[in-house]
Amino acid sequence: MRHLILLLSLALAACATTGSSGGSISIDTTSGGKSLPGARCAVSTDSGNWNVITPATVTIGSASGDLRIVCTREGFRTSEVLYKPSSPIGSSVGVGGGGGGGHVGVGVGLSFPINLGGGTYPSRVTVDMNPQ
Repeated sequence: MRHLILLLSLALAACATTGSSGGSISIDTTSGGKSLPGARCAVSTDSGNWNVITPATVTIGSASGDLRIVCTREGFRTSEVLYKPSSPIGSSVGVGGGGGGGHVGVGVGLSFPINLGGGTYPSRVTVDMNPQ
């Protein structure tokens, strides 16, 4: 039993880290592989909404829901990108036992999420825009 408690403690400690996006995202727009400054972009997460003109840096804070960026510019089609926060933290612990010589084995499985930040967004996003 002492080994089971030690194993469970180590497994939880290994998984209990938080993701950090640094809070800022650089947003650029391109067309045909060339920089396209001056696009108006609406940036949104579950934490809020921001309106910027590219190139721009948005301070979002920690990841909260999907990151959605919609950019428009005269003479170009509206472009949208959607990012889900990467790698939310979770844990899964499986413990099993077996025996021989007439002994019966017992197995226990545990799975529980530990969500301490929900993951991260990319630090740099480039939105490709196509001419109309």
